[in-house]
Amino acid sequence: MQWAGIDRRLTSPGLTQNRAHNRLTRARAHRIRSHTTEPDFSIVGDAANAEQAYNLVERLHPDVMLLDVRLPGISGVEVCRTVTERYPETAVIILTTFTDENLVARCIQAGARGYIVKDIERFDLKRSIRAVARGEAAIDSKAAVAVLAQLRRVPQVAGEAPPEPLSSQQLVILRLIAQGLSSREIATQLYLSENTVKGYVQEILHRLGVKNRTEAVMVAVKQGWL
Repeated sequence: MQWAGIDRRLTSPGLTQNRAHNRLTRARAHRIRSHTTEPDFSIVGDAANAEQAYNLVERLHPDVMLLDVRLPGISGVEVCRTVTERYPETAVIILTTFTDENLVARCIQAGARGYIVKDIERFDLKRSIRAVARGEAAIDSKAAVAVLAQLRRVPQVAGEAPPEPLSSQQLVILRLIAQGLSSREIATQLYLSENTVKGYVQEILHRLGVKNRTEAVMVAVKQGWL
């Protein structure tokens, strides 16, 4: 997998399951300075500002980008929005010290697939990168609390059609997704095959009319399922 962010060469399992090695890019993620090459991912680029980040992503087409929300001259939220619109194949993980609920919501609305607080342990950071590379979401538990608090205050729009109800098994899986578990971890916990869990996840997304796990959790919170 490739990860582009603003920092060196790293590879990890890409956004597509058939990619053995993924590429990652870092943008100004100064406090995460691991130069360890993992078997499944490696750092391919490092940037210090938005312009360098755009150039790196355009040139390297990384699978994952670690993006510091505080960049000189421009908000990391705007960089996230631009990257996800121009290069949808690159998944963005926001890396920050802030868990303000408005900032978290803005980053997710801008297209971020992950939101990680900088005091995260190295193992958990690698786990989050791998999850995002697999097409999943990775929201730090501290940030998740902020998101859930904001969503619970958002009233349902009058006349808005409720989502299609989920089965009991689908609700169990959705609750485990909200806890940050990957498909493999859910499969282990529920004694199912990983492919079976992935099938359930796709059906959940379809029924809720959403594109990814983060949006599915948001719908579940609004509906009072979590």
